[in-house]
Amino acid sequence: MLKRSPAGLLALLFAISAPIFANQAQQPATSGTFILHKFAKEIGKETYSIEQKADTCTLTSHFLFTDRGSKVPLETTFTASSANITPISYSAKGQSSREFKMDDQLIVQNNAINITLSGKSQSVTPQGQWFITDGYSPVAMQEQMMRWWLANNKPAEFTVYPATTKVHIEPSATITINGTAAHGYTVAGLIWGQESLWLDDSRNLVALVSTDAEFDHFEAVREPYESSLDQFISSAVQANLAALSKLTASARVAPTQSLAIIGATLENTNGTAPIPDSVILIEDGVTTAAGPRAKIRIPKDTTTLDATGKYAIPGLWDMHAHYEQVEWGPIYLASGVTSVRDVGNEFNFITTLHTELDRKDNPAIGPHIEFAGIIDGPGPVSIGAVIASTPAEGIALVDKYKAAGARQIKIYSSMRPNVLKAITARAHSLGLTVTGHIPDGMTAIDGVNDGMDQINHIQYEMPYFTHSQLGPDGRPDRAKPPVLDLDSPRARDLITTLKTHYTVLDPTMALFEIFLHTAPLNQLEPGIDHVAPQLREALDSPPAANPELAKARWAAMMATLRTLHQAGIPIVAGTDQAIPSYSLHRELEIYVQAGFTPLEALQSATIVAAKALGVQNESGSIEPGKRADVLLLDADPLADIHNTRKVWRTVAAGAVYSPAPLWTSVDFRP
Repeated sequence: MLKRSPAGLLALLFAISAPIFANQAQQPATSGTFILHKFAKEIGKETYSIEQKADTCTLTSHFLFTDRGSKVPLETTFTASSANITPISYSAKGQSSREFKMDDQLIVQNNAINITLSGKSQSVTPQGQWFITDGYSPVAMQEQMMRWWLANNKPAEFTVYPATTKVHIEPSATITINGTAAHGYTVAGLIWGQESLWLDDSRNLVALVSTDAEFDHFEAVREPYESSLDQFISSAVQANLAALSKLTASARVAPTQSLAIIGATLENTNGTAPIPDSVILIEDGVTTAAGPRAKIRIPKDTTTLDATGKYAIPGLWDMHAHYEQVEWGPIYLASGVTSVRDVGNEFNFITTLHTELDRKDNPAIGPHIEFAGIIDGPGPVSIGAVIASTPAEGIALVDKYKAAGARQIKIYSSMRPNVLKAITARAHSLGLTVTGHIPDGMTAIDGVNDGMDQINHIQYEMPYFTHSQLGPDGRPDRAKPPVLDLDSPRARDLITTLKTHYTVLDPTMALFEIFLHTAPLNQLEPGIDHVAPQLREALDSPPAANPELAKARWAAMMATLRTLHQAGIPIVAGTDQAIPSYSLHRELEIYVQAGFTPLEALQSATIVAAKALGVQNESGSIEPGKRADVLLLDADPLADIHNTRKVWRTVAAGAVYSPAPLWTSVDFRP
């Protein structure tokens, strides 16, 4: 173990960093345990220890969690000089998520870093101040990075290897946890977006709120502070929004009391004909008039936005969002998405974000949020901390979400049928609707008959329109393409059931296209060339290994979508993340390929979406009395649906945003 020697690392840390904290009676810990969480649910632990040997110290970390039935182990060893934690070597072997393997080794020799990543080697000469660690894991390396930062005079910027990204650390609020002062920091650049972490007076990492390699919520809390997880999550949202508002300040023209958008061709989604040379009047973030310039008087002292030659459509809805980080806010607005339906998130994260973004005095950047409170059942692949094992537990959770402002309940895959029935009945009695996955062992018709009002993902409808080919053993052969059967009794039964119950579908086609693409991804979704580097690496998947099978499955999905649309089933546009925000435009393009008119595609992300949430009196079209959400485009989307990507300005609740600085504020390329 690391000894308390004046020559040792930890004593020197206090000597160098003495002014940082007032109470320095204790040495930093040389071992510890972090409880690991995903979506606020405990999924594993990391234990670490630090051993002092002569002039070096060595950290050993054992990181292990189980995510939806899959174990994710990671073993890490880090050696540094005792004097100022200058890295000497680093190795991390195992997995960073269910799908991503990690085998990193870095050795510092002769002022160079020899880097080997999954068998590929290179040598780099570090410039300026630098440190070695991977992204969010292992957690103990975040602690070492913070101790190094404090010991080296808190550099304003430093490079982290092997990713070669620039990292910035800023102090945030200090909070009190069980009588202990936890000093907050926001860390930007280590992963995509910001992390929040807290140190105690002895420079021990108390908690980390981050995202994992799948860009899902991830938290680590030092064992004694586990009961305060919710407080850390809420504090992280507030700190990250405050930091983000500084980065995005140049992108936003604050709403004026009166604004007139003049000259654009107004293409509404409420059935009216396009209006050239229009005026849209906005007062205090609400539309008060919209129509031909010749018929609308613009009051004196009104601020004007000249949109001559542009096309005005309602701000878009993403109806399948998982708002994992505050950085999604600028991305949504830059793409013209002014409202999102979040269909599954951490309770404290989404309720805090919902409250903060709705505050009139809050400069934070983001779309309007409505959320569906997620509930899963128990089981090896259940997700998150909100689990209902009994009808009574389900009813209590519906009540909790209703009190927090949820519009809907989101069902996940491990839900039991008797609990589902209790949840839907309680939700309906409180004026909520129910969306989600069809639970394992149930069919889409079962889910609708048990009270589900809406269904996420095309996968639950496909079995009614296709069947599998059989293998030699008489079982379905997944290696063979599905066989279409679009007018079978099962297909007709599903359509009748959906129409009878007015069921709404959000198929998330763009997400499945990513899974099944057979050409380079940027040929389908050019947005992949513009995302932040850390996201590009994770999202730019190679083409399908079996192109013919992938094409057949995609054709079956498209045929299913086309048939449902032709039958008049309401369909709303959503992404389920995919390529952040860009994929909503791709979703609309796919709908047109499936037989929607451009107007019908736009309606799926505007008025049909608003009706699905019961907020059509607030949103979904540009009409008096509705929230002033307007997307101004450089080209006509009714002529070519691809033109929704050509965003000139986004107006959200009367505030005007320019897309380029929004993109660059979160490391995207315009």
